[in-house]
Amino acid sequence: MSRPFKPYPFSARHYAGEVPSLVDGHDPVTRAVAIVGGGPVGMTLALALARQGVRSVLIEADDGVCTGSRAICISRRSLEIFKRLGVVGAFLQKGLPWTGGRSFYRDAEVFRFTMHHDDEQSLPPMINLAQYQIEQLLLDEVERHADLIEVRWQTRVTGIEQLPEGGATLALRTGATNDIAWRMRADWVVACDGGRSTIRDALGLQLTGTTYEGRYVIVDIELDSARATERLAYFDPPSNPGSTVLVHKQPDNVWRIDYQLRDDEDPEAAVQPENVMPRVQSVLDSMGETGAWSPIWITVYKANALTLERYRHGSVLFAGDAAHLVPIFGVRGANSGIDDADNLGWKLGCVVNGIASPRLLDSYSDERVFAARENLSYGMKSTEFMAPPSFAFDLMRTAVLGLAQRHAAVRPLINPRQTHAIAYVQSPLNEAAGDAAGHADAFRQGPAPGTVLPECRLLKRPDDGASVAIHLTDLLGPCFTALRFGADAAQDGAWQELQRTLAEQGIPFNAVTLVMGDMPDAGSSYVADQTGRLHEMLDARPRTVYLIRPDGHVLARWRDGSAAATQRALSATLTI
Repeated sequence: MSRPFKPYPFSARHYAGEVPSLVDGHDPVTRAVAIVGGGPVGMTLALALARQGVRSVLIEADDGVCTGSRAICISRRSLEIFKRLGVVGAFLQKGLPWTGGRSFYRDAEVFRFTMHHDDEQSLPPMINLAQYQIEQLLLDEVERHADLIEVRWQTRVTGIEQLPEGGATLALRTGATNDIAWRMRADWVVACDGGRSTIRDALGLQLTGTTYEGRYVIVDIELDSARATERLAYFDPPSNPGSTVLVHKQPDNVWRIDYQLRDDEDPEAAVQPENVMPRVQSVLDSMGETGAWSPIWITVYKANALTLERYRHGSVLFAGDAAHLVPIFGVRGANSGIDDADNLGWKLGCVVNGIASPRLLDSYSDERVFAARENLSYGMKSTEFMAPPSFAFDLMRTAVLGLAQRHAAVRPLINPRQTHAIAYVQSPLNEAAGDAAGHADAFRQGPAPGTVLPECRLLKRPDDGASVAIHLTDLLGPCFTALRFGADAAQDGAWQELQRTLAEQGIPFNAVTLVMGDMPDAGSSYVADQTGRLHEMLDARPRTVYLIRPDGHVLARWRDGSAAATQRALSATLTI
């Protein structure tokens, strides 16, 4: 139910549908990984696999990047993932950063929030960027990895058959009219094909959870305005009585306006231009925006809070909207899917490269189902406030909004609960690595296993050359990373031997030495925590070791760490 008007200020590339050389209608080459769906999740996964040297094929039904108004907010966590994939620079150059927002009840401001952001951060807490731009930036990077990532445009999946010996065969149709039918075999298939997943339906799987009756009209407009980038929410505004309105600024003078429909409004009629234009104009009038504007896109959105029970089914894995549907409030949709791809990418890469048991992929399901339920919990709370599902919820919201201007204690109830990194507190990997680590002295604070590392400014001291100011996330790549606290020359040999052993086994690994203050006379490279902030945040002292997974989550930590303990933890993780 979408109607485009003025084109987006964006020129998309279009690609022909082509098939490989076939033998009796089959692609004779068995692919290691077939990714169904070339949106942000599918492309992020392909790039994560490419960073480990794993080939994949992206199967996309369209002839280019998406159109219309979809995801627009990219979180700091997603930017950290893009940083490890080497694409974050383009996102920061194009996106509009923001740190908070304001909420209004009728004509009064009742709440203002600010997301965590200080001088230690290397990335903004959020940027606004339209999904077609997100996809284009990822596609640019995909095309730079053409040796490892193959894209099959205008290709639809019509069926899938899992094979007794492992792997699956995909039935495909390619071309603008789906006129070429063929089949492809893959060792692993990842369904990133969205909320109407063909793969999910073909396997007879169903999402479970809650569907909300409330609907929002989503309108993209072109408007030249110098207004700052922030999240704006209007409850029962004079311009649209009884409605809730959300406003986001995007690059290229595009603005997104979402407004709630009343229960008695017909969604078909609601997207008619004669009904949309006056309501948008009234919103802009109330904001004091007097410039000329043009409509670009109109659609209707309905909130869902749904998930599969498991994300691995034999040789088929699910990610993004194919695995879960999260309400837009709190911007968890695309961001949670990108996190899925990051989690699955390193694990599937390890399995394909033969350095991990396929059982490692079960931990992907365990961790990301847990994360989905956390996201759904937060998303449902936000949805119940933004679009009250019953008279009781509506009454509660009206009371909170009415009191918020004069009573600060109730204002947190208006908080949109923006997306944040989920800690895998019950991950089987925590248990496996913990058993291998043995029992260490208790940490008073710091990120426990399963938690994402915090950010911190540091100073890198190479063997030769000038020192370089960096951040902690700059030390993380598509590999396991050991953070060694304190320079201990007696242990250097053991760590160097571990590095060689893991390299021979094909296990991506890097060890980094961090010291408090500075050591100008040190003979080898290290990273200086000049202020001691990182030591404090991680409750670290000399000989402390943190072992970090390729997705930036802590795998294990030791008060008195060693190369041997690190090796045991890695072995337990990869053979879980």
